[in-house]
Amino acid sequence: MTATSIDEPTFRAAVEAAVRAPSLHNCQPWRFRRQSDSIEVLADPARGLPSSDPTGWAVHIACGAATFNMRLALAVMQRPVDVRWRPYPADTLVVAALTPAAPRSATPLEQRLFAAIPRRHSNRDPFWPDPVPVDARARLLEAAGAEAAWLELVTGTAAVGAVAEIAHAASRVLNRSPSYVAELAAWTRPDDTASDGVPASAGGPSPEPQDLFPQRPFGDRERAIGRDFEAEPLVAVLGTPGNLPSDQLAAGQALQRVLLTITDLGLTASMLSQPIEVPAAREQLRLALGRYGTPQMVLRIGYGQPGYPTPRRGAAEVIDVVEG
Repeated sequence: MTATSIDEPTFRAAVEAAVRAPSLHNCQPWRFRRQSDSIEVLADPARGLPSSDPTGWAVHIACGAATFNMRLALAVMQRPVDVRWRPYPADTLVVAALTPAAPRSATPLEQRLFAAIPRRHSNRDPFWPDPVPVDARARLLEAAGAEAAWLELVTGTAAVGAVAEIAHAASRVLNRSPSYVAELAAWTRPDDTASDGVPASAGGPSPEPQDLFPQRPFGDRERAIGRDFEAEPLVAVLGTPGNLPSDQLAAGQALQRVLLTITDLGLTASMLSQPIEVPAAREQLRLALGRYGTPQMVLRIGYGQPGYPTPRRGAAEVIDVVEG
C-alpha cells in the first residue's frame, strides 16, 4: 500500500459520510466499491424514480452530492482524491472514480464543511422572518462558484413571487400524473423505522392554499396556529453551464457544498425541485432569471428551528465487494 492509497477502514468511513447526501424522496440511488487504485461511485437503477425522474437527473444530483461528501471525508483523513466523472464510456452506471491525490492536510474550510455533514438536512417547516446577512449570501455564492456552478439569489417580492408561481405551476403538472402521485406515496414513511424514504416527521406541515411555495404531502402534520410559511424567504437557484450527465453530477457536488455552507452558517434550507422536474418550467425559470445554462435546483434559505433528519442506510448496505 502506497502512502496515498485508500485502505478498507478509510473507504468505509468515507462511505458513511457519502450516504448522508440528499436525494429526491430520500431514495438513496447510489452504491460504492473500492478498486485497487480508486473508489467508484455507482448509480443504483433499482432505486431510480421512473415517474419523478425519467431522465436520471435526480440520480446524478444525488450521486454528485454523495461524491462531494466522500471528497470531504477523505480530505479530512488526509487522503485527498481527484474526481473523474463517468470514467468508463462502456459502463455508465459508474458515475465517478475517485483516485488518490498527493497527501495534504485538510483546510479549515474542509474541516468545517465535513463537521456540518451530520447536521445538514432539509427543513420543510416555516422559517423565522430574520433576513440572511450579506456576508452569508456572499459565502453561498462563493460555494457554488468553487464547484464551477452559478447561484442566483432571488430577492424582492415580485421576483420571489414569480419563482413561486413557476413552482406551483410545475407542481400542478406533476400532480396530474397518477404514477407520480403513487410514487410519492410509495416513498412516504409513516414513522422513523425505515432506512429510506421521507418519514412524516420530516415532511413538514400539510400544504395549505396560502403557502408561497408548493409542499409535497409527505405527511398530514398540522401546523401550529400562526405558523404560516415566511412571506419572502431568501430563494436561490443553482445552475450549471450545461445539462449533460457530467454537468448534473457536478451540480450535485455544488449543491452539497452550498447546503453544507448553509449549515455551517447556522442557516437552514429546503429544496424545491418541482420547477426542475418539469422541462417547460425549468426553461421558464431560466428565462425569468435571465441566465445562460441550466437551473438544477431551487432552494429556500433562512433561519429556523432544527428540522427532522431523514434516515439512511448503513455503509454495509451500499458497498459492492469486488471479488479477488
